[in-house]
Amino acid sequence: METQERILIKAHELFMRYGLRSVSMDEIANHLGMSKKTIYQYYADKDALVEGTIDIEIERSKNDCTGHRNQSENAIHEIFMAVDMVQEMLKHMNPSLMFDLEKYHPKAYKKFLDHKNKFFHEVIKSNLEWGITEGLYREDINVELLTRFRLVTMFFMFDKENFPAPKFTPGQVIAEITDNFLFGMATAKGQKLILKYKQQRQKK
Repeated sequence: METQERILIKAHELFMRYGLRSVSMDEIANHLGMSKKTIYQYYADKDALVEGTIDIEIERSKNDCTGHRNQSENAIHEIFMAVDMVQEMLKHMNPSLMFDLEKYHPKAYKKFLDHKNKFFHEVIKSNLEWGITEGLYREDINVELLTRFRLVTMFFMFDKENFPAPKFTPGQVIAEITDNFLFGMATAKGQKLILKYKQQRQKK
């Protein structure tokens, strides 16, 4: 593995585990057993490493979402698969990461926002249109409005002000919001499927 790749993989691992603000360049260098000077040969500053970390996460989310679409049985199943992915990701992600990103690394945060507002927007919109054609979502829903609604509420799980820990966990927030989102637009046929997938997950 090339030095540049090693640096980025280790930085990504540490940022995800401890948050962006609490990991210094010194700590990254120590974990890699190399000098800070070596890191600076490949990355101008911490911002550049954070951007690289966001690039990894963006690529991962694109691959995961494409995989969900290809593997899912229907539109509702696709959403449950996405929530499963988020729940798994949260096990290895420091909850302060999104706050740190927005406050201390605006360039990387803008990159993430662009991904959210373009790629995730398209994924959600496509899912709603698919669900309507399958008769799982009501035909009278406002697709564009609900796409934007879903986009906003997906990230409530990182909102510590309104959903403070330990009263609420990020996983609990995303699961509850998703349940209400799905039941609110599902047909009777869709509601049966929602209950089926929920029961499957309770048995795990």
